[in-house]
Amino acid sequence: MDNLKNTLFSEYNLNGLSLKNRIVMAPMTRNFSPNGVPADYAPTYYSKRAAGGVGLIMTEGVEVSHPSSSGYPDCPKLDSDEAKRMWEKVVSEVHANGSAIFCQLWHVGGIRKLGMPPLPEIPGFTPSGYVKPGKKVAYEMTLEDIEELVQVYARDAKICEELGFDGVEIHGAHGYLIDQFFWNAINTRADAYGGSLENRARFATEILQASQQLTSSEFQVGIRVSQWKQQDYEAKITEDKDELNAFFNILKSAGADFLHCSNRRFWEGEFSEDGLNLAGIAKEATGLPSISVGSVGLDKDFIKLYAGDHQTQTADLGKLYNKLDNKEFDLIAVGRALLSDPEWANKVENGQEDQIIPFDKSFVENYV
Repeated sequence: MDNLKNTLFSEYNLNGLSLKNRIVMAPMTRNFSPNGVPADYAPTYYSKRAAGGVGLIMTEGVEVSHPSSSGYPDCPKLDSDEAKRMWEKVVSEVHANGSAIFCQLWHVGGIRKLGMPPLPEIPGFTPSGYVKPGKKVAYEMTLEDIEELVQVYARDAKICEELGFDGVEIHGAHGYLIDQFFWNAINTRADAYGGSLENRARFATEILQASQQLTSSEFQVGIRVSQWKQQDYEAKITEDKDELNAFFNILKSAGADFLHCSNRRFWEGEFSEDGLNLAGIAKEATGLPSISVGSVGLDKDFIKLYAGDHQTQTADLGKLYNKLDNKEFDLIAVGRALLSDPEWANKVENGQEDQIIPFDKSFVENYV
């Protein structure tokens, strides 16, 4: 087993960015940023995971600088001097502990409800007025809205580079705004942003292209995608592997530097039980660096946890070691296991798995 660990703890060159190992801290919404300003504890929160052995930190979702982007209370932003100063501190402390850090840029789309801050009158933005198949309940974006938001993402990517981040991840997964464009069950537009797979991906590709244009060649710009949606865990962008390959290559052609592919359980194949997972398909199709994720180190997924089964036990990592050793994907994102134990990576590397602090729901509710 120790030999199989070697790949997980080997250095990785991500398009010229040197990572000390293959472990990524997954982006996790924390709701501890009143008025969009990360809490004073944020630099410690992130740097503890860096010191604990994580090679690449993905921040929690950071709302892009547009009044329609927010959907949950106390999420961080980039649009104030106070917020920027706190993010600079976060970046500095993560770098001081030998890790890289990317900012995840996020727009919730139709998940937003009327009455939410900062401007209660701003509705949830969607491609076609739908949040899930059925009744129109949200605002249908105009072409002008789309053009404006493309530039908002790009400007925020530039701000992130100026603050010292090593890259950004565009959140295009889990049924939020960009994923609402991908999803043909709710994207019913008849213009250049709806219909074909290429059209439904156009909003994302324009964001990637604009973000690359405003940042340096060394700055990483990637995207997170998923088949499943929070509105429907069984939904998919496509059930056809050839079309999925084409989808990933559309993102590659737009300039994506990496693909972060979200599964609920990383060990499950996308089209067969023992086949490649979503990140594996992305890597096979494009050759781009791929990040996998999904219940790493846990014995149950998040649905069971939030349905009442609130505690996990540390799961065996043998399947992870094998997939990395077989080069199915390049990096693995770890989420809830790092909330409960910032030293998770170091403990795994040192054979101290029996000392890992198990995750339970209280770690979501507390900032540690």
